[in-house]
Amino acid sequence: MKKWIALPCTLLLAATLAAQTDSPAPPPEPLESSTPAQPESPAPAATPQTVTPIPIPTPASAPVPAGTALMVRLDTTLATFSNRVGDPFQARVTQPVIVNGATVIPVGSTVEGRVTKVTEPRRISGKPTIGILPEAVILPGGQRYFLDATLTDTNIRGTDVDQEGQFKGETRDRRDNLEAGGGTAGGMLIGGLIGGGPGVLIGGAIGAGSATAHWLATHRSAILPSGTQLTLELNRPLTMGAVLASGGSK
Repeated sequence: MKKWIALPCTLLLAATLAAQTDSPAPPPEPLESSTPAQPESPAPAATPQTVTPIPIPTPASAPVPAGTALMVRLDTTLATFSNRVGDPFQARVTQPVIVNGATVIPVGSTVEGRVTKVTEPRRISGKPTIGILPEAVILPGGQRYFLDATLTDTNIRGTDVDQEGQFKGETRDRRDNLEAGGGTAGGMLIGGLIGGGPGVLIGGAIGAGSATAHWLATHRSAILPSGTQLTLELNRPLTMGAVLASGGSK
């Protein structure tokens, strides 16, 4: 009896063990990494390439040709009786200088220079002379450029400028004519009182001769007053560079 009871129990135990053997084993749990995960770094941004612009020549960079006239107004009075060699002078540009449609020297620019010659001879020895040398032009913005130019003309009537750019004063003016006329008239009056008709002619000749001698012995001064219009001419091309702005003066 006990054998029959033990047999079913043995079979039940064997079936239970077989069922446990046939079921798949659960997958192993993943091992935790001791090193924390690093966040992905963003891709480096593309470095923009610097493009160097190619300089384009502008009309303002063209040199001012030799022979160009520079019209200026004198700011400094120059005279043979008050100035000496080396004295400075200034003038202002009154007309713009335009090259290829661009203003390179605007109105109001300053011309600086110095006196190079002063002579005040007697009239019999020649004309009084003032020599000037323009040396620099300064733009309203402060840019300074070397200037090689020569004086060629002024607006003073009765005067002239020689080939060396020297201003020549007048040799005879209205005052000289009055002095000569007064001397002749005075001589005629004295001669008439002394010798009648013939004395008038003789006295007039003597008076005219005396006036002429006085005129020849007197020094004559040359004066360039402030405000005188001067015409300067470039002796060589004036390179302004690329620092000037295009456009006419206001």
